[in-house]
Amino acid sequence: MGAITEPGLDDAPDIVQATLDRYGSRVREVLRGYLPGDARRPYLDELLADYPLRGGKMMRSSLCLATACAFGADPEDVLPSAAAIELLHNAMLIHDDIEDGSEERRGRPALHRIHGLALALNAGDTLSLLSFRPLRENGHRVGLRLALRILEETERMAWESAEGQALELGWRRDNRLDVTDGDYLTMILKKTCWLATIHPCRVGALIGTRGRADLESFFRFGFFLGAAFQIQDDILNLAGDGRYGKELNGDLWEGKRTLMLVHAWRQAAPAQRRRMDGFLPLPRESRDARDIAWLRGLMERLGSIEYARAIAHGLAGAALHEFERLFESVGASSDREFIRALVMWVLQRVS
Repeated sequence: MGAITEPGLDDAPDIVQATLDRYGSRVREVLRGYLPGDARRPYLDELLADYPLRGGKMMRSSLCLATACAFGADPEDVLPSAAAIELLHNAMLIHDDIEDGSEERRGRPALHRIHGLALALNAGDTLSLLSFRPLRENGHRVGLRLALRILEETERMAWESAEGQALELGWRRDNRLDVTDGDYLTMILKKTCWLATIHPCRVGALIGTRGRADLESFFRFGFFLGAAFQIQDDILNLAGDGRYGKELNGDLWEGKRTLMLVHAWRQAAPAQRRRMDGFLPLPRESRDARDIAWLRGLMERLGSIEYARAIAHGLAGAALHEFERLFESVGASSDREFIRALVMWVLQRVS
């Protein structure tokens, strides 16, 4: 590809969306080959295809493809791994929605709200198993040794994600409100960053360099980028508009320990803390909209949203620094341009 000028802040959304559309369409085409198409198995096939076909940003698979291609890979060698990432991501979304008691996903009712908890749980389990099929086929594309390394990376990512989810669920079960900023960042490192950014970058770098990449460098970049992405997602849950595809204030209804919540608890007066302590352990169905409105207003008054936004900007700056170091020897291309623009886009996105 010819030389491309590095994007500025104003260009980032267009650059990112163009790449998400381009790579996303290719991954969706591959995904359809793994999803059941004739609904021969009642109560299963339709559910397996539901979340993957609802859309989604396709950020994870696009980041994997762009990283690999920036280092010279053939996109055809990356597509099975990119498809596996999307399949496992959708499986985890089904489980997350059940565990969180979520109402919506991608602008429609969550799968368990449509089909019931048991059938949705079974579909999530099956979709997790299905994600290993393209990884098995990697051996034909990139060789058995590299395919095994990608499988090992996938296993590590799955364990990290499970540990992060356990932390978040455990804090809510035990009504932990003494969570520090460091605790929160550790949780999202595991729950969000490994699947959203670290794993796609590391797998892409493995394929693009044929196993020669320094994966620890991609760990740092992926953490900073993924943490900024998650904090912005938490902010959008409180301050998003009609373009936000999940339930507004859903994190408050679900009692999630976001950076804004733990900051508000630290800054709150004793009477305000007591009200939070009494409200947050309640099951979702016992919570009151007035309490949600009060808690949302308290975060605003205490500056918790702006506090989180400032940390997200700092993390994005660190990600940009890591990007420049990682990709300094890589020639200009639309893939390199996309990855740099992605760092800026995570703070600008509205859905």
